[in-house]
Amino acid sequence: MIKKLSLLVAAALAGSFLSVAPASANVPTIAVSINGTAVTTATVANTPATVTVPADNSVDAADAVKFALTGIETGTVVSVVTVNAFIVPALATTTAPVTASAGAASYSVSTGTGTTVDFYVFTKTTALGSVTITSKGNSFIYYVKGTAGAAYNLAFEPAASANTSSSTKVIAKVTDAFGNAVAGVTPTAAAVGLTVGTIAATAADGTTEVALTFPATAGRAAVALAVTATDVTGFAAAAKTKTAFIDIADLATINAGLAADIAKAKADLAAEKTARAADAAIATAAAATAKAAADAAAAKAAADAKAAADKAAADAAVAKAASDKAIAELTAQVTALTKAVADIKKAYNKMAKKFKFKTI
Repeated sequence: MIKKLSLLVAAALAGSFLSVAPASANVPTIAVSINGTAVTTATVANTPATVTVPADNSVDAADAVKFALTGIETGTVVSVVTVNAFIVPALATTTAPVTASAGAASYSVSTGTGTTVDFYVFTKTTALGSVTITSKGNSFIYYVKGTAGAAYNLAFEPAASANTSSSTKVIAKVTDAFGNAVAGVTPTAAAVGLTVGTIAATAADGTTEVALTFPATAGRAAVALAVTATDVTGFAAAAKTKTAFIDIADLATINAGLAADIAKAKADLAAEKTARAADAAIATAAAATAKAAADAAAAKAAADAKAAADKAAADAAVAKAASDKAIAELTAQVTALTKAVADIKKAYNKMAKKFKFKTI
């Protein structure tokens, strides 16, 4: 029983492997070439397919790596993704130009009824780029790199001022139309009011040192550097020349000027402090005056209130005295009347008894 079960499991597993095609079931053949010359090392980053950047603004055979895929299963979609590179389906022709602004970083094409796919990859940088091709679950990666074009832009920025009888070194840099460093170019120089030393050819990073020596007298100098470059249609005009003006001043004069500036700054600061102190004194006096006025107003209000209260108290005392006197007089009158009534009553009763009247 166990043996039969083992055979059934083995048969089931064998059936599943046969029904799922591995990713490599349809592996295309990929031929890499540049201008008709085969490239066999592009699968390694250290040995990329190297092309010139399209410095003339036209993607031609020398500027692009051709990828030719064959043996693709009919109807397969081939996808391509690049880094630091661009994909175009064809190279430039007279009737169908392909400029440096063309191309995309991703591309896909269906073989339809065919079994081949061709496309081209170019780059505008000397940095390493990559091309990843995916077909039927199979992925392949290739590496590409550009070489700099002709000199197109010159950068040179000396300081705007210098001391008499001094010298300095300024870096000049030469790049192509895409900003890639251009080596081996020697800028030419022209100067007025200063001396330019020997200029060496640019190094691998596109730079070279330019030595400037300034005269013993103050004044204004100018220096101009230039490289040979040709403007390319579709690109900004080449920055082939760079002129800089430099003010040359005597160090003693500069120091005197600085000392004068410092003295003026100190005087301005002292004046500012004095003005602020005066403002503070005025503010203090104004505050004291305001306080005195407020205190006087408060004192007057208190005095007025006390006078009014005192007058009211005096008036109340007078009224009370008059009232007390009136009450006393009325009391005396009542007492007298009471006595008179009592006397009359007594006299009446005496008479009533005598004449036998009813007493009260």
